[in-house]
Amino acid sequence: MVAGLIAALLLPLAALADTGSDAARQADWDARLERASALLAESKANMAAARSLLDERNAACATKFLVNACRDEARKDYLKTTHESRRLESEGKAIEREVKKEQIAERDRQRVEEAPQRAAELKAREDETEAARQAAAAKIETTQADKARKAAEGEQRKAAEADRLREKREAHERKVAEKMRQAEQQEGAKK
Repeated sequence: MVAGLIAALLLPLAALADTGSDAARQADWDARLERASALLAESKANMAAARSLLDERNAACATKFLVNACRDEARKDYLKTTHESRRLESEGKAIEREVKKEQIAERDRQRVEEAPQRAAELKAREDETEAARQAAAAKIETTQADKARKAAEGEQRKAAEADRLREKREAHERKVAEKMRQAEQQEGAKK
């Protein structure tokens, strides 16, 4: 009984001293949790058996001459059995708590070990996001500058076209005016 408790208390220390792989550690935890659940199941079964035995013995005591002495004896046996069952249950729960505590400590240790890597990954994602943001801003600026350049070119083309049309119109008007002057001179010469 005491040796079982000592062994249960030393198992976690042995597991902490073991620097084996995660698979070995997980296998140890699984084995210990399985043992704990077996202890709890055994405790529950012993409690049920003790209760039914007490009921049977109390019924049998009713036929005996010293009923109270018989019942007291049955009660003592019942208490002994339930005490042992509770010890098993307590041992099983202690093993479960210890394994859970170790698992939490392992998760915390892994979280601490992975913190620099996660921070680096976060920094890399932030840098990528910032680079993408800057690239998008540069693309927008380039697009806006291209649109402004094309708009300026369009305005210059329109102004050049307007100048060309104006010059053409002026040349046409000069030509028409010249022909009209020549026609007037010819008419004036004919008269």
